[in-house]
Amino acid sequence: MIAALRRLLLLSAAAIALSASGLAQVSADLAKAISQADAAYARADYAEAVRSYRLAADQGDAKAQFNLGNMYNAAQGVPENHAEAVRWYRLAADQGNADAQSNLGFMYADGRGVSQNDAEAVHWYRLAADQGNATAQSNLGSIYATGQGVSQNDAEAVRWWRLAADQGYAGAQFNLGLAYTKGQGVSQNDAEAVRWWHLAADQGNATAQNNLGFMYYHGKGVPESFVEAYRWWSLAAAQGDSDAVKNRDFVRGKMTPTQIVEGERGADKLGQIRP
Repeated sequence: MIAALRRLLLLSAAAIALSASGLAQVSADLAKAISQADAAYARADYAEAVRSYRLAADQGDAKAQFNLGNMYNAAQGVPENHAEAVRWYRLAADQGNADAQSNLGFMYADGRGVSQNDAEAVHWYRLAADQGNATAQSNLGSIYATGQGVSQNDAEAVRWWRLAADQGYAGAQFNLGLAYTKGQGVSQNDAEAVRWWHLAADQGNATAQNNLGFMYYHGKGVPESFVEAYRWWSLAAAQGDSDAVKNRDFVRGKMTPTQIVEGERGADKLGQIRP
């Protein structure tokens, strides 16, 4: 009896060892598929990226499912299919992938691949935002600012924008600057508006650059400076902002040749150091 029990224990141990070995092989194959997919995507071989991501996604890998959703959403390596993008985002989101949750929130907010549903958008954005996803935090802030799917609440909008802005999210930095200049959800403060717009503008946000030009031109929150106004409007104009083009040309007519050279030099320097 004891010998039989020992044989049973040995068999069980062997079965466990085989199971662990099998899992290790599956894990290695999964990592290889994802690595191959990432490499293929980096070299713009989207068809191969889709093939490799699908291999991993079919095994339940959340990152691969999220990336596959992105490729269906952007028509990279596959025909554009928003419903299929939603399907893959949902599989990843249900596993807690914050990026997928954020994207699923966007799909519901935009009615892309699913029926438009503000409440569902809020649900998925909040799950992602609670994990620290800056995009979801910024979008949740905008939802509170407009009252779509939630009660309109400027203070709550500012709270979410600040969380995203503190992570360096340019869109949230811009919105936070707008809140300060309008006094919505915070005490009106032009200097704070300028500070946040500077952070967004330094990342290349054209609307923030245009607004900075306005603040320098009128001396709001900063000393009045045609040179600085011209500098920021030039940067925004270079990105195709039509308002900035008009503003730049307007202030140019009020500047001396020396000021124009200084403004252009500053714009060139900022353009060179911007990531």
